[in-house]
Amino acid sequence: MDTELVIDFVNSLDLTPYEEQFETPRALVGWLAERSLLAPGARASRTELAEAVAVREALRDLLGAQNGLPTDVPAATAVLDAAAQRARLGVRFGDGATRVEPAASGVRGAVGRILAEVSGAMADGSWSRLKACRADNCRWAFVDTAKNQSRAWCSMRTCGNREKARAYRERHQAR
Repeated sequence: MDTELVIDFVNSLDLTPYEEQFETPRALVGWLAERSLLAPGARASRTELAEAVAVREALRDLLGAQNGLPTDVPAATAVLDAAAQRARLGVRFGDGATRVEPAASGVRGAVGRILAEVSGAMADGSWSRLKACRADNCRWAFVDTAKNQSRAWCSMRTCGNREKARAYRERHQAR
């Protein structure tokens, strides 16, 4: 499965420093076209942009839940279910294998392709290694490559170091 596509999609919003790659419908189309999910020159509406951003944030919430962050999982999965319906995701048969593919075209179909990758990652077990950083000001998506799947932060050099320093200060101020 293409877990990098899912990670890139979630990380299209960087909280620190704040950088939103989906500022406009045109920017969303460009991002999707760069990844061969949509034909260059396609168009997107403001509604489709809002739907794509909602899917991205629902995925970020689910990745956060996998890292112990409080999440409204039913609300996040409802957003994904609605997007899957708009994309008309379905099982396709051929060449002795099945695959999940969208029947919709345009932006909704492109988002459906991302959801198909999520479905595949859930089916093959790689989904459990995808997480969102525990730092409130980060929430960057990453692949947990630790053998025991215990990684909590996107990077020990940045978020992990800040968190450990903060915990150290709190322990020593309490004394």
